[in-house]
Amino acid sequence: MLSGSRTWLATETAAMTYRRRWRGSVFSTVLTPILMLAAMGVGLGSLVDKGAAGPRASLGGVGYLAFLAPGLLAAAAMQTAANEAIYPIMEGIKWRRTFHAMLATPLTVADIALGQLLWITVRIAMTSAVFVVAIVAFGAARSGAILLALPAAVLTGAAFAAPVAALTASLDGPQGLANLMRFGIVPLYLFSGTFFPISQLPAAVRPIAYITPLWHGVDLCRSLALGHASFGGVALHVSYLVVWTAAGSALAVARFRKRLVV
Repeated sequence: MLSGSRTWLATETAAMTYRRRWRGSVFSTVLTPILMLAAMGVGLGSLVDKGAAGPRASLGGVGYLAFLAPGLLAAAAMQTAANEAIYPIMEGIKWRRTFHAMLATPLTVADIALGQLLWITVRIAMTSAVFVVAIVAFGAARSGAILLALPAAVLTGAAFAAPVAALTASLDGPQGLANLMRFGIVPLYLFSGTFFPISQLPAAVRPIAYITPLWHGVDLCRSLALGHASFGGVALHVSYLVVWTAAGSALAVARFRKRLVV
């Protein structure tokens, strides 16, 4: 059997497991985008837009909802990636040890690791697609290129899924996973340009924000949704996110191998 086919079998295994649990993710997949856009984009956005001309000018001349929505799209992709790459991976390695059982089949460590990452990418695509629909429904899209923001968001999520899965495979318990969310994912969510321009941060902190994958994903999705994307900017963001995805995937395979092969 070809390696690609074996990888797909590992992905299919995760999909079959999700088919039994999908009801528990309906709220986060469907309602969360709608509630976030309504509360932050429409509710808070109405207050921001009523302010002086300064706030709107700092947002590129658009309303807060149009500014916020594509940022939330990228941030939601990151959160989905982190959630899917933390506890399900730890479950398969340590708690239920399903990955060890899969090694008793013709599947290799690389098949298991890449199959899990492929499934996480599918989950990111599902969540991001709902978010794009919500953005269009709220009238927050300013360009037909919003459709290209969907693969951009998926790539953003993949750039997080791979290294987070590698880190999860390196940890021995849930405390490290909680710290990852508390000191990694949440600060990125707040300070990577999702809710306000990076230019509003202190000058000493801005370079840190600019090198985060989330800022590249947010800026990429935002430029596409608002219709001012340039070839050079898109190429830079995509290249940066692809490097994170490829390097993270290679590291994930290595960490899975160290953890599963005894």
